[in-house]
Amino acid sequence: MSSVLEKDKQHVWHPFTQMKTAGEPLDIVKAKGSYLYDREGKSYLDCNSSWWVNVHGHCHAHMTKKITEQIKQIDHIIFAGATHEQAVKLADRVVKLLPDHFQKVFFSDNGSTAVEVAIKMVFQYWYNLNQPKKRILALEGAYHGDTFGAMSVGQRDYFNKPFEPFFFDVDYLDFPSKEKEESTLLRAEELFKTNEFAAVIVEPLVQGSAGMYMYSASWLNELVKIARKYNVKVIFDEVMTAWGRTGTYFAMDHCDEKPDIVCLSKGLTGGVIPLGLTVATDEIYNAFLSDEKAKALLHGHSFTGNAIACAAANASLDLFEIGYTWKRVARIGKKHLTFQKEIANHKAIKDVRVLGTIIAIELYTEEGSSYFASIRDKAYNFFLEKGLLIRPLGNIIFLNPPYSFKDEELDVVYGTILEFIESLKA
Repeated sequence: MSSVLEKDKQHVWHPFTQMKTAGEPLDIVKAKGSYLYDREGKSYLDCNSSWWVNVHGHCHAHMTKKITEQIKQIDHIIFAGATHEQAVKLADRVVKLLPDHFQKVFFSDNGSTAVEVAIKMVFQYWYNLNQPKKRILALEGAYHGDTFGAMSVGQRDYFNKPFEPFFFDVDYLDFPSKEKEESTLLRAEELFKTNEFAAVIVEPLVQGSAGMYMYSASWLNELVKIARKYNVKVIFDEVMTAWGRTGTYFAMDHCDEKPDIVCLSKGLTGGVIPLGLTVATDEIYNAFLSDEKAKALLHGHSFTGNAIACAAANASLDLFEIGYTWKRVARIGKKHLTFQKEIANHKAIKDVRVLGTIIAIELYTEEGSSYFASIRDKAYNFFLEKGLLIRPLGNIIFLNPPYSFKDEELDVVYGTILEFIESLKA
């Protein structure tokens, strides 16, 4: 065992890990392109983009150059009462990519805090207008982060059972599978008629941690229309779905109806440095303008608007403006669709879902579909042995690779997944 692993075992508490039963973590010493390399020299294809964040590949030359230039000029400064070019440039670029009604950008640290800010925005928006609304609607199976507000609007009795007594009350719609599309819309209208709802929050088109479950843009359009009818604000949590994951800049680009607030993080900085954005309309922003200081959004983080993180985000946007990035996104999506057709009728597979660069393969198990399905550990270890870093969501094996993945690398991954599925018969 290396000294790093010895010290890790002594002192490090890893996330989403049962430390009593977990094996040794990978001792990674290098990351480049689509690969991670351990201390023994073994390489691993980063099939889930290092927790869904890395979009351009590791240690991209342009990203490294721009971050290095920035750290020589401004590392970090207070963002209350001061500003800097990288943050202003980023805000301007992001609002130009979004629909025209998005105009104001609030900076935070990660996806959870971007959602937390959105929740505070909508509650205080109505409070400032002397129309306090205290209910939020969310979807069953949702995951919006691990801070208390974000957990409150997420799936109950899943990751968060010990904390449920401390959550604020939230109403939930059933997940809008095809057979439930009409009933869920009727239920949403029934709830919104009470005039008690501040907002509805969704992961647009794809529920990530629930198992990459996908639903239709047409259903989401109708939900937003109903929310508009009853003056309910709409929050899209695009922390995972933005930056090419669904084949476009944002999942909302697949929809005709747009939200009032969007939460961004993960691939925002190319997956290099933590950064979160909560982007709102002028209508929401204007409700905070007052001679009363208490009506301001009294929220912030020590590292709000960090200059190095903003430089990384701007460098990532540079790469999205280069044509080859979108060609890679389209190519990966096309490969996934071909693989989906090849395996759709496999007896061990319950469902195969594809949207953009995401493919999810749901396996039949005696335990049913669950994040805690025991097949997860078997699959994870099988893939590691084969040089693939894939973290299944229970019985759901999914890929959302960096866009640096080549066709031959995808073919290796597809072949190894089929090899694992076939091994289940043994």
